[in-house]
Amino acid sequence: MTDTPQLLLTHHLKALRLPTFLREYDKVAGQCASEGVDHSRYLLRLAELELIDRERRMVERRIKAAKFPSTKSLDSFDFKAMPSLNKMLVNELARCDYISRNENIIAVGNSGTGKTHIALGLGLAACQKGLAVGFITASALVHELLEARDEKRLLRLQKQLSKYSLLIIDELGYVPLSPTGAELLFEVFSQRYERGSTIVTSNLPFDEWTGTFGSERLTGALLDRLTHHVHILEMNGESYRLKHSRQSKKA
Repeated sequence: MTDTPQLLLTHHLKALRLPTFLREYDKVAGQCASEGVDHSRYLLRLAELELIDRERRMVERRIKAAKFPSTKSLDSFDFKAMPSLNKMLVNELARCDYISRNENIIAVGNSGTGKTHIALGLGLAACQKGLAVGFITASALVHELLEARDEKRLLRLQKQLSKYSLLIIDELGYVPLSPTGAELLFEVFSQRYERGSTIVTSNLPFDEWTGTFGSERLTGALLDRLTHHVHILEMNGESYRLKHSRQSKKA
């Protein structure tokens, strides 16, 4: 019978979904006893551990749901190698206040300059703030939209996309879009206008986006919505990949 209270406590903590509390209560009890800590501070320590662990798990779930191709932070970005990029603006954006204002970000520059890295870093910052984030390349998104339309589930996909506080659309402009694909992608931007934030990375300056969307009218309407509340990150410089390739050859 002496083990009954401990068994009941284990059962109750599992039922209450307090795994950190369950894992740590015995060890923390020993620490508090040796330090002469009273019961309220003992409970406070356990509650703090549970909250910290719960926040960590929440961030991990957000990151997994975002479907990032890799997890990269802004701390690992070499700002010195990209002098055209406004570091102060990027750090300000990492606070995620722009998301509460439904503002957009466009990172523009030639290939290999770290646009995706910056987008991933800002996406990670949003996940750490507890926000719903989605990541996808422009070509993959258009493919999903076309497939959903053919399978008569387009509305469901559009609703799913609208639920993201931040949607990251990578590599816009790398592949020209079909007229139908361009229209479906435009609808995504249009539905998120002033309702959610979008990050777009592109290797093309704005005056060349018509080549991707195939229509001046559609491109003009898209840019009108996308750039109404926007932060533009200019990232023109030498390709990181090319630079590292040269360094490897020299080595």
